[in-house]
Parts: sequence; structure tokens; C-alpha cells
Amino acid sequence: MPRHSHSGVLVVFDGIDGAGKSTQVQLLQERLAGLGIPFIASKEPTNGKYGRRLRDSATLGRLAPEEELETFIADRREHVESLILPSLRDGKVIILDRYYFSTAAYQGARGLDWRQILQRNEEFAPEPDRLFILDLPPEGGVQRINVRDGAGNHFEGRADLEKSRAIFQQLSGPYVRWLNATRSREELSQSILESVLWALTAKTLANPSMDSSGKLEKILRWSQPPASRQS
Repeated sequence: MPRHSHSGVLVVFDGIDGAGKSTQVQLLQERLAGLGIPFIASKEPTNGKYGRRLRDSATLGRLAPEEELETFIADRREHVESLILPSLRDGKVIILDRYYFSTAAYQGARGLDWRQILQRNEEFAPEPDRLFILDLPPEGGVQRINVRDGAGNHFEGRADLEKSRAIFQQLSGPYVRWLNATRSREELSQSILESVLWALTAKTLANPSMDSSGKLEKILRWSQPPASRQS
């Protein structure tokens, strides 16, 4: 299946640990729900067999680099085949907390070729419509992690975050949206919502037969001034 031949919208949040991805994922879900726009939210690593192994390794000790990479790819293949592709074919909005860009950044920080990791994933994983990279200096990420958890895990050391951020900063593509994670959560949330609605509008206009839930009408109603919305 070509990487763009679907009518759904895939929204991805990425960046170093502590950048605020999970907060913005939750805020986007709340705002889409408030507009009556249906969505599916998921995350990587998943809660599947391979994903659980990766989550355990965050506290028990990381796998060897090559083994860790293969486990991430196996987890993602399952995720793509069981949830992501079927949902996109059905014209749904999918929100992901991390995707293959994290694999490139974090495994690249361990010395693997991050460009080759991207290529391997692009052979089977759909390209996002929006990739929001929340950019934050590593010291800010470490501080937030310590406030959140009291301590980091094996993926969250400052040196690793510095290397991962350097790789994130080299990512490019028409779907990439850079966000300064030091901005207020409300400012970020508004920028993200507007960008997602633009993407959703474009897909809906291109595939009007898939708009069974009236997404376009809801978006147009939201975009009008408040007085018009009440009329």
C-alpha cells in the first residue's frame, strides 16, 4: 500500500523525554472531543508482546542496540498492521504518542545509523500528516522528568537526550512542525489544534465520501466567530 493512499489523518507527537508530548496528546484529544470529531489515540511502544518487553527494559536495563532496534520494529509492524493502517483506510484520525522517529533518534544516539532506521521503517509504516516535534533543551527535559517521576529511566539520561535531540533536529519533511516546548501549554495546544484541523480539512475535501461523521461541518463551525457559532 502506498504511504499516502488513505483518507485518514495521522498525527504524531515526538521529541525528547520531558518535552511535554503526553500533555499535548491529552489536550488535543480533549479539544477534538469537544468539537465532536472522533479519533483514536495510541502510543509506542505499545502494550503488545514486543512493546511490553521494551517498557520493561526502561527500568530493568536496556537491550543491546541491535536487539532493541529489532524489537521496536517488530512492535511497530504489529501496530501498523493491527491498528494504524486499518484506521487510516477507514478515514479516521489517529493520534500517536511517539512513532518511528523516536526509534531513529534514540537508537541513533546509541551509535546506529539513524537514517537507515528511518528507511527501514518507511518501507512499511505510513507517513504522518503532521509530526509535531516538541523541542526542549536536555536540561529542561531532565528537570521535568525528575519532577514527574522523581528519577529518570534508562532511556532518559542527559547524555542520551542530548544525542537524541541532535538527531530530532535533523529531521525534515512537509509534515514536520517544530514547536518550542518552553511555550505555555495553552499556546502550544492552540497551534497544534489549528494545524491538525487544516490537515483534516484537506483530507476531507479530497475524500468527501469518507466524511460520515460530518467532520468538515464541525471544523467550519469552529472556525467561525463566536457570535456566528451561536446562531
